Amino acid sequence: MFIYNLKVDGNKLGKIFLGILLCIMIIITAIVVYRILGNNYFKTSDNSEPLKVQELTVNNYTNVLKTVHDNIDEYIGMKIKFSGYVHRMIDFNDNQFVLARNMVISSDFQTVIVGFLCECDTAKEFADQTWIEVEGEISKGNYHGDMPILKITSITKIDKPSDEYVYPPDSAFVPTSAIF
Repeated sequence: MFIYNLKVDGNKLGKIFLGILLCIMIIITAIVVYRILGNNYFKTSDNSEPLKVQELTVNNYTNVLKTVHDNIDEYIGMKIKFSGYVHRMIDFNDNQFVLARNMVISSDFQTVIVGFLCECDTAKEFADQTWIEVEGEISKGNYHGDMPILKITSITKIDKPSDEYVYPPDSAFVPTSAIF
């Protein structure tokens, strides 16, 4: 029978335990960092895929409008498609108009005009109150301060839709870069 006498010093045992714990923490940290960098967790755009055109509806219109106005730089280059009517202000350039919708703000159907400022070479061809559908790319411009401007790539005259009103932004809406 063999008897082995092991003398354990509490100080050495504590150092060994802390060393093992430190090694485990380093390994876990390395795994987490590898997974984050490997999955492109922090990547905000992917230039290898062409941008898909996102369509705005009456359900998401004001949420998208508010989000893009609040975070212009995140949405530059995004392509969107939506419909509305032409609305001009007196100080707009000839190639500018707002693609507008009427947003209901009270129970007695009082409305305000909301929309994206658009720029288009053929803007003069469309009179105020004409309903159109546009497709374009969001860019950053200036009209009484920084704001998103839609550079129109496609414009088509349409009939007035059955649901021409939009509603205020939803307070539960969580904006992301894939808001559509």
